[in-house]
Amino acid sequence: MGGFRSDMSGAKALYLEELCKATGNSFIRFDYSGHGESDGEFEKCTIGKWKKDALQIIEELTNDEIIIIGSSMGGWIGLLAALEVKKRVKGFIGIAAAPDFTEDLIWNEFDEFTQKKLERDGLVLMPNCYDDQEPYPITQELIEEGRKHLLLRGEIKLNCPIRLLQGMDDEDVPYETAGSIAECLTSKDVEVHLIKNASHRFSEPENLELLKNTLLELLK
Repeated sequence: MGGFRSDMSGAKALYLEELCKATGNSFIRFDYSGHGESDGEFEKCTIGKWKKDALQIIEELTNDEIIIIGSSMGGWIGLLAALEVKKRVKGFIGIAAAPDFTEDLIWNEFDEFTQKKLERDGLVLMPNCYDDQEPYPITQELIEEGRKHLLLRGEIKLNCPIRLLQGMDDEDVPYETAGSIAECLTSKDVEVHLIKNASHRFSEPENLELLKNTLLELLK
């Protein structure tokens, strides 16, 4: 499950697909509504809509035990989906997982002027830290609807093995978020891996090697 404004052709998704082919495991990568090759207008989508997309993929395309891997926003969507189908989830890997980011990393980081502009106009453009990409459109509906799905305000009742991989040079998600997720999880089998020089993209060869080893461990 990919990140905010990401798509299923990213380096991590393609790497995981090849790894699963090599080990004889099924693998699914997909685009949420308003992302990549999928239909829909991004500005009209919400966390709840993307959660429904993920659950539809699980319900229609899988019929056995699953391991969910979520990157950035996909970590939030993945946790939400896992809570709905928890009996089938045998493992979860979060890569710079960002539950509650609409509230904690967007709304709470906006100054008063930007908050009022968003409330007045229903849309603001948030600068993108990657030079080759356009600003992120942030809608008031995204913020308000996201509040229905916040996870870090209480227990996250998942009891499967969970691995959280987090770069300490992440420019989008504070590495402390991984610790907050771990504290909220009810599972006793939770590991947080902090990688000092890894960025948010987490796509350097050594990062992918760690992701590989983490998945192979869970597959055992």
